[in-house]
Amino acid sequence: MKIDIYHNIRWSRYKAAVFSALHKLSINTDTEIRFFQIADTSSERVVLTNVDPSHHTYPHTLLFKGSYQSIPKWRLLTSLFTSVVRSDADLILLPGFSSPEHWLMLLAAVLRRKKRATFCDSTLLDRPQSKVKGLLKRFFFSACQGVFCYGQRARQYLLHYGVPESRIHLRCQAAALPADYSPAKALEGRLQCSPPTQAPRFVYVGRLSPEKGLDALIAAFAGFRLASPQARLVIIGGGPLRQSLEQQALDLGLGDAVEFAGSMGQEALAEQYLKATCLVLPSRSEPWGLVVNEALHYGCPVVVSDNCGCVPELVINGITGYRFETNNPDDLKDKLTRVVNELSDFKIGAANCLSHISQYTPKAAALQMLDGCKKILST
Repeated sequence: MKIDIYHNIRWSRYKAAVFSALHKLSINTDTEIRFFQIADTSSERVVLTNVDPSHHTYPHTLLFKGSYQSIPKWRLLTSLFTSVVRSDADLILLPGFSSPEHWLMLLAAVLRRKKRATFCDSTLLDRPQSKVKGLLKRFFFSACQGVFCYGQRARQYLLHYGVPESRIHLRCQAAALPADYSPAKALEGRLQCSPPTQAPRFVYVGRLSPEKGLDALIAAFAGFRLASPQARLVIIGGGPLRQSLEQQALDLGLGDAVEFAGSMGQEALAEQYLKATCLVLPSRSEPWGLVVNEALHYGCPVVVSDNCGCVPELVINGITGYRFETNNPDDLKDKLTRVVNELSDFKIGAANCLSHISQYTPKAAALQMLDGCKKILST
């Protein structure tokens, strides 16, 4: 059988890891999988990190260099429609359902009578639902023989829009880790680098944009620091809100207690996770939250807003960290306090985190994807 998989941007390390594992699984089988990356990156990712080709250890075709948003729309539409029309694959995996090009790819697959599926990252908590857009989503999903998603919240989203249970294919969300990563090495590093209880160190990783809830994090940290004056907050990443967030920290008298560290590569991020009391993800809108996976792989507990898609699977209160009420600085401050007080045994905490995240691997995700494709083709 032949499968064509389309993906929006090559920037995504985790998808590169999953696709690499999927390619390995397909070798020496009757399954031929071709991968198409539409663009290198997107405009909002440019401020984070560059594309790292070393993660893409699978054959793939890059349709456009540079940012997705820089591609002339007519070229994007024409290229993707033509690519699907000319495909001799038995199954087309579409990259999404929200853009005109996704609809045109769906039309091409229907015209060629190809079996088709799509990826869905969304949850009902991700952003407000629109009635008109909801009807369009129902139509799009009904025209697909399958939908791949990760997590119970994405599954609930699909059920809400009328996708039959039999057409929903769950796959785990998996982080891309360095080639020399090992749980034993991570545990050893965690025990060597963990901060003292009297000087907790909280870390955020991601874009500095409105939906990430960083204003609530800084407000919560200001309250926490009244009782723990040696505490530090490290904000890693770039984005449009950096200047206003820096001003907020100054206005709250935090001074050098909040560090805006800019973007970091994978090796530097690993060190930050090992040195952190916990990772904090305060997002108001977050389909999953892969930085949570990354942190847990380094034995680092997490404090995550309850709007994040990964919460049911990854955030086990008192074990891997705590969830807090979205956009509630007081509750966030309370959960930061609980991490410091209740998860102070770094050896036990790290072991719990590493044990729980051990099942969320690129190979496991690839196996689930391959199984889903086979089920779609067999119906």
